[in-house]
Amino acid sequence: MFKDIKIRVIITLLVTAVALVYLVPSFTNLPDQWKKYMPGDKLRLGLDLQGGMHLVLEVDSQKAVESTLDRLANDIKEGLMNRKIRFRNIEHGSAGIISLELTDKESTTEFNKIIRDQYPDLEVKSSEIVEGREKVSLKMKDKRIDEVKKHAVEQSLETIRNRIDQFGVTEPEIAPQGEDRIAIQLPGIKDPRSAIELIGKTARLEFMLVDDDNNLGDALRGIVPPGDIVMNEKRMDRKTGRITDTPILIKNRAVLTGDSIETARVAISDRFGEPYVSLKFKPQGARDFDRITGENVKKRLAIVLDGVVYSAPVIQERISGGDAQITGSFTEEEAKILAIALRSGALPAPVKILEQVTVGPSLGQDSIQKGILSVLIGGLLVIAFMAFYYKASGMIANMALMLNVVFILGTLAIFKATLTLPGIAGIVLTIGMAVDANVLIFERTREELRLGKTPRAAIDAGFSKAFITIIDTHVTTLIAAMLMFQFGTGPIKGFAVTLSVGLVYSVFTAVFVARIIFDYLIWNRKVKSISI
Repeated sequence: MFKDIKIRVIITLLVTAVALVYLVPSFTNLPDQWKKYMPGDKLRLGLDLQGGMHLVLEVDSQKAVESTLDRLANDIKEGLMNRKIRFRNIEHGSAGIISLELTDKESTTEFNKIIRDQYPDLEVKSSEIVEGREKVSLKMKDKRIDEVKKHAVEQSLETIRNRIDQFGVTEPEIAPQGEDRIAIQLPGIKDPRSAIELIGKTARLEFMLVDDDNNLGDALRGIVPPGDIVMNEKRMDRKTGRITDTPILIKNRAVLTGDSIETARVAISDRFGEPYVSLKFKPQGARDFDRITGENVKKRLAIVLDGVVYSAPVIQERISGGDAQITGSFTEEEAKILAIALRSGALPAPVKILEQVTVGPSLGQDSIQKGILSVLIGGLLVIAFMAFYYKASGMIANMALMLNVVFILGTLAIFKATLTLPGIAGIVLTIGMAVDANVLIFERTREELRLGKTPRAAIDAGFSKAFITIIDTHVTTLIAAMLMFQFGTGPIKGFAVTLSVGLVYSVFTAVFVARIIFDYLIWNRKVKSISI
C-alpha cells in the first residue's frame, strides 16, 4: 500500500511542479540564463484586468452585395461586347438590380443564353418592351445574396485579425457576434486611435488610368463622359505643408487592384526624406503591371485608395520587376498603418464602429486588487471554517484547496487561456465546490466512525461512498459550465473556463490528493484516531 502512496505522491508533485513552473514568469522576473529552459509566457490577463479597448463593429454587408453586382455588370458588358451583341445602357442601380436594353430579338436570344450558361447566380426579375426595345432587369438570387453577406463578414473578421496580429497586439480576442457584427477585445493596447484607424480602413487599392482626353471642366459641371468618374487627388505643398484636394477625371475601371500585391512596407524617400509605401506585386500582378505600363506610356496612372487619389504620375516607360510605390502626405505612423492594411488585404465591405469602450490600466489594476482581495477573503473564511469544524481533517482539506487554486492558474498559463474578472469569480465559486466535496467525504466518515468502525475502515467508506455523489454534483455543474462556454460571449466564457478547470481539479484534490495524506497517516503512521 505504501508503494501505491509513493506513486500517488510522485504524480501530485509532478502536477504541482508543472503548474508552478508555468506560473513563475507571472510573479517574478527570471534570470536570462533560466529563460532558455523555462516557459516565458506570463499568465494572460483579460481586458478588464490589464486595461485596453473593446469594440463592436458592424459590417455593411449590403455594400459587398453591391460591389459583387458592379463586377457582374462589368463582366456582362464585356461579354456582350466581345460577342458583338447589341445592347444599350447597362447599369447597376441602387436597388440591387442590373438593367440594360436589348435592341432586337436576336440579341435577346443570345443574351438569355449567356445569362443561363455563365451567370447562374442571376435571374431575370422583369422584362418589358419599351419603344421597340426590350428592357431587362436582372436580380441576384436570394441564396447567393446570403452567401455574399456571410462571406463578407467572415472575410472581414479574418482581415481584421491579420491586421491586429501585424499591429503587434498580444492576446486579442476577435469573434463574430450575430449575423453582421464583430466583437474585438484588445488587452493592453497603448495607442487606441491608431488601432481604430487600422481596423476601420477599408484599404481598397486600385490602379486606374487618368482620362486626359476629355474636359475636366465639363465633368465638374455634370457632363461626365461615359465610363469616367471624378475623384479628388490629395496634393501637398512641400513649402507650406498644406494639403489640398484637386479634382481629377478618372476612367472608372481599375486596371489592377490590391489583390495583386504580395507585400507592402514603409520606406523613406531619399530626395525629400518623407515616408512612402513600397509595393511588390505577386508574379501575375507584376506581369499585368508590366503590360499596363507598357501599353500606356506617357499617360497618367492614378493610385486610388478607398476612393481617394494619392498620386497620379505619368508613366515614362514600361515598369518591369513588379515594384511600385504610393507617395503622399503620410506621417511615418500613417504609412505604417497603410502598409499593414495593404498586406492584410482590403475589407470586402466598410465597417462601422457601434460600440467602443476603453479601459484604463489603473482601472484594470484596481480590478486585479479587488479580485485578489475577494479570493483571499473567500479563501480565508473557508479555511477558518474547515479548521474550526473539522479540526485536523479540515487542515488537510485546506492544503488540497490551496493546491486547487495553484493548479487552476497553472493550467490557464499552460494553455494560454485568459484570466478575466468573471474568471476570478469562477475561482471563488470553485473554492466553494472544492470544500463541498471534502464536506461530503468528512460527513460520511463521521457516520462510519459513529457506527464503531476503525479509522481505516471509516476513511475507506467515507471516500468510496461519497465519490459517486461528488462525481454527480461536479459533472452536472461541469455540463452547465461547458454550455456557458459554448454559447456565451466574453465575460461568460471567462467565468466558464475557470469554473470548468476548477471542477476537474476539485475532484482531483479532494479525492486523490487528500486521500494520500489520510492513507499515509493510517498505513504508515498507524494513527489510532482521526481528528474530524
